[in-house]
Amino acid sequence: MLRRVRQSLRRQVLFLMARRPVLLCGAVVLGVLLILAVKFTCSRAKNVVAAARPPVRFFSAEAPVVDLYLGQLDQVERLRSVAEVSLIFFYAPWCAHSMAARQEVQQVAKKLAKQVQFVAVNCWWSHGKCRKHNRFYQYPIIHLFYRRFGPIEYKGPFVAPYVESFILRVITPLTYLPSRATLEEFLSCHEPRVVGFFQFNSSPQPPGYITYLSSALQALKRDFRGVVRFGVVTSKQVAEAISLKEDETVYLYRRFNSSLIFPRNERNFTPEAICSWVFEHHETVLQWLQPPGTKSRLLEHELTKGPALLLFLPHNPLGSKPSPLLQQVADIAVRYHSCDNNNHSSLDKSFTSHSPCCQSVLLPESSTNVCEVCLSLSQSSLTSSPAHCSFSFTTQGGDVLQFYLRHCCLHRLPAVSIKTTTSMGCSNFLNSYSPFSQYSACCRKVEPQFNESQAKEEPDMQRVPLTPPPSPPSSAPQPRGDGITGLRCQTNRTLRFYVLDVALNWPLAVRLGATGNRSASLHQEAGAQSDGSFAAIVNLKDEVHYVLHRSPATTLTESLEAFIRNFSAPYSLLQRHLVGEEEKKGGEEETRHPDRHQQSPPRLLITELTTSSFLPSVMDLQKDVLLFYYTQWCGFCSVLNHIIIQLARLLQGNSSITVARVNVARNDLPWEFMVDHVPSILLFPKYRKHFSVKFPDNLPITLPNLLRFILQHSGSEQHADKPVPASSEAEGTGPTAVLRAEFLALQQEVQALRHARKRLSQQLAQLWRDNRRLTFDTLSLEAQNIELQRERQSLEEQYREKSRQLGEAVKRLQELADTAENLLNENTLLRVLLRALKDRTEAQEQVEVEKKDAEQKSHMAS
Repeated sequence: MLRRVRQSLRRQVLFLMARRPVLLCGAVVLGVLLILAVKFTCSRAKNVVAAARPPVRFFSAEAPVVDLYLGQLDQVERLRSVAEVSLIFFYAPWCAHSMAARQEVQQVAKKLAKQVQFVAVNCWWSHGKCRKHNRFYQYPIIHLFYRRFGPIEYKGPFVAPYVESFILRVITPLTYLPSRATLEEFLSCHEPRVVGFFQFNSSPQPPGYITYLSSALQALKRDFRGVVRFGVVTSKQVAEAISLKEDETVYLYRRFNSSLIFPRNERNFTPEAICSWVFEHHETVLQWLQPPGTKSRLLEHELTKGPALLLFLPHNPLGSKPSPLLQQVADIAVRYHSCDNNNHSSLDKSFTSHSPCCQSVLLPESSTNVCEVCLSLSQSSLTSSPAHCSFSFTTQGGDVLQFYLRHCCLHRLPAVSIKTTTSMGCSNFLNSYSPFSQYSACCRKVEPQFNESQAKEEPDMQRVPLTPPPSPPSSAPQPRGDGITGLRCQTNRTLRFYVLDVALNWPLAVRLGATGNRSASLHQEAGAQSDGSFAAIVNLKDEVHYVLHRSPATTLTESLEAFIRNFSAPYSLLQRHLVGEEEKKGGEEETRHPDRHQQSPPRLLITELTTSSFLPSVMDLQKDVLLFYYTQWCGFCSVLNHIIIQLARLLQGNSSITVARVNVARNDLPWEFMVDHVPSILLFPKYRKHFSVKFPDNLPITLPNLLRFILQHSGSEQHADKPVPASSEAEGTGPTAVLRAEFLALQQEVQALRHARKRLSQQLAQLWRDNRRLTFDTLSLEAQNIELQRERQSLEEQYREKSRQLGEAVKRLQELADTAENLLNENTLLRVLLRALKDRTEAQEQVEVEKKDAEQKSHMAS
C-alpha cells in the first residue's frame, strides 16, 4: 500500500516538473543559496570566538616546585621515577581552593625540598595530557608516591602543618624500636600500635619486610593522620618482651582485649590483607574527626552510632608528643573503656615480675591522710634505667598525684571505729598509658595520739573519726571507684569519644554553643576556656546536646569526668543546651515616633524573639503575646508577613498586646513550646499563660480571623463578663485583680476536675460492667470449649471406628476382586473347552452323516 502511494507521489512530482521546469530551477537555486548561507555563517563564527590564552606558571619561580602548567603528564612519571618520595599537586588555575593551597604547599616545599620531589600539574588545560587522561571532580588533589608505591591520596585539610605531618609519615612509615625502652614508649600510647619482628641477618631486607612496609603505607591511604602506627623490631631479645619468637611476625597490641598475631596460615601475607586485618581488630577509644567543610555525611554517619562526646582541642600536627590536654582526654577515654583492670595479661612474664619503688606522700588537705605510692616496674627496667623510680608528677606540684589519690584510694578507706587508730585502703592505677608499669597506692588515716593530760583536756578528739578530704565539686553523686573507670560497661548510654581541631572546626563549635569569634579562638579557643578546649555531648536519637560549662577552679579532667558521670546517670542533671541567635539591636520591621527630629529609641512593631529572650517575653503576665513561628526557608511564612505586619500596626496603640515572632530554624526552644509545622500561630493570654491557644489549622490566616482569635482568647476578653469589685476597678490591674483571676482560674480547674471525676466514675462503672459481661462470656466460652472437646473426642473415636471398618471393607473388596479374577480365568478356560467339545461333536456328527449317506448310496446301488 505504502509503495503504491510513494509511486503515485513520485509520478505527480515528475509530472509537475515536466509541465513546469521553472519550479525545478527555483528549487535548485534556493538549495544552493541555503548551503552558501550556512557556510558563510559558520566561517563568521570561527572568526568571532577568540582562542583560549595559553596557561602560565601557577607557582612562583622561587618555590622549589616543578610547575607543569601545560599538563605534561609524561614528565610526571620521569620525575617520580628519579625521586624516592614525590608529591604531585593537581590543580586548576581558576580554583580558589587551589590558590589557597598553593601558599601552604610552597611553605612545606621550602622545608622538605631536599627529601621530597614537589611537582604541580595543571589538570585543566584542555590540550594537556593530564586533562585527557584524568577526570577529577574537585581541585586540588595531592598524591604522594613512596618509591614505587602509590598513589597515596591526601584527604586532610590543606594546611601547611597537616600536609607536612602527612609527608613526614610517608617518608618514615615505620618506627624503629631498638630497645625495650623504646618499645615500651611506643606501646604506651592510647592509639593502636602494630609491631613487626624481622631479623636482618641473612639479607639486607627480609622477604616480608617490603610487604610490611607497604601495609604501613596502605594504612596511610585509609587514615591520613596515621593514627595506627607501625613499628619494627630487629632484636630477638626485644621481641621476646611481647612474646614474639618467630621471624616475620606482625603483632597488634590491644589494651582492653588480648593482643593478636597476624594469622599467616589463614590469610595471605599481603599489604592489603595486613592493613584490613589491623583495621578490623584494632581498638580505638579516641577518634579524630575532620569534616571537609563541604556537603558531607561524615558527622551524620558517626552521630547515628550513638551519643558522642565531641572535644574541640588545640592541635599541633607537628608536635613530637601529644599535648597535655589530649593526654588528659585520652586518659579519661582509656579509663572509661577499661571495664577490667586485668587487661595486661597478654604481656610477657618478664614484665610481670615487678619490683616496687615506693615513696610516702602527705596530702595537704589534712595532716592525718598519709599515702604510700609505689611504682611497679620490671627488674630489667629498674637496673637498666634507675631514673624510672623517680615520680615525675611530684615535681609538678603534686596535682596529678593528689587527684589520683583522692579518686583511687581515699574513698575505699573503711569506717574508723572508736577503738582503731588507723585504717587503710589500697588501689592501683596506671602510669599514664604505659602497659609495663602501674602505681599502687595505699592510704591510711592516722588518729592523733594524745597523752593523758591532753586526753583530759580534749576528750572528744579521740572519739571523732576523721573524714577524707572533700572530693572535687560535682553536681552528681560520686559512683563506686573513681567514677569513670569502666563506666562504659555500667551504663546503657555509652559514649563515643571524638576529637576535633578547634582552629579548623570553630564554626561547628559555635553551632554547638561555644562563645566568642574565630580570631579570639586562636588565642583563647572555645570562648571562656583558657586552655582552648570545648566539649559537648550530642545525642542525635533524642535530638539534644549538652555543653560542658567549666569553672576556673576545676581542671579539665575533673570537669570532664563529672560531665560524663552526669550524662551516664539514670536521672541526668544536665540541662539541654539551646542554641539561638544573638540579640538584635533592632527589629526587621519597626516604626518610630511621629516626631522624627527627636532622638528617641525606635519602637519595635514586631518583636523578634530568640532563645534567650523567648521565656521572659512570652511569660510576661501583664501582656497577651501573639507568637508567630516561621523559618527563613518557609515560603508560606513569607506570604503571611504582610498580614502579621498589618495586625501589628492595628494593635500598635494597645500596650497589653505584643505581636512577636521566632525563627525556629535558628533558635532552639524548650520541648513544650515547639510546634509540629510552620507557619503556626499561638496566643499566650495574660495572667493565664498555661491556657495558651493555637490558631485553628482549618481557618485561613487572614486579618479578620486573627483579630477575632485575639479578642476571643485574650485575657481581658475572657474575664470581661466576670463581676469586678469597685476597689479592683479603681485600682485597675493590681495585685488583687491578679489574685482574683488566679482564684477564678482555680475554681474553673476544680469544676473541671469534678466533671472529669464524674466522667471517670462513669467510665469505671462501664468498664466494671464490661468486665463482668466479659467474665460471663468467658465462663460460657469455657463451657462450650469443654463440650466441643467432648464432641471432638467422640468424633475422633467414630473416625477411628469408621476407618477400621473401611479398612476391612477394602480388604473384602480386594478378596472379591481376586476371586472374580480367578473366576474370569476359569470361565475363559471353560469357554475354550466348550468350543473344542462343540467342534468335536460337530465333526462326529458330520462323520456320522457321511456314513449314513454312504450307506444309503451303497444300499441304493445294491
